[in-house]
Amino acid sequence: MLSPFYSINRYDMIRKIRKDELHLLKDDPVRPHIELDWRTRPGKEVYVLEDNGEVTAVVCVAYTDEVPESEHGLRWPGMDVAVFYTVWSYKKGAGREIIFEAQKEIKKSNPYVKRFVTLSPLTDMATRFHTRNGAKLIRKSHAAQNFEYN
Repeated sequence: MLSPFYSINRYDMIRKIRKDELHLLKDDPVRPHIELDWRTRPGKEVYVLEDNGEVTAVVCVAYTDEVPESEHGLRWPGMDVAVFYTVWSYKKGAGREIIFEAQKEIKKSNPYVKRFVTLSPLTDMATRFHTRNGAKLIRKSHAAQNFEYN
């Protein structure tokens, strides 16, 4: 029987991070200042994507009830909105894949989530990444920009 986290694509699986892998969070190029223990508190999740047993990408998710304008908005837990607040990859194409695979897993495990958005830095790289992957810009503030995935 297939694991509930099994993904039939070019990657082996997506799953939540294990305690022995928390060191990977130090590689976060977007928000390295966010404490490691905060990322795994209730209302937060970290997913890893594996290819042949090797971690190829990481995405951090916070659950809120509103689309946050800044990191400060991630502090109030909720249930309606899954916020991808940082993503990075160790292999080309894995960042894109982890966003879509994490969305599938969240839909299965948290059916109450109605929206999938980002809290992205105000960079051309972030804009290109999300728009190339089908997300729509829904807001730009002084601190960040939000894209929404359907």
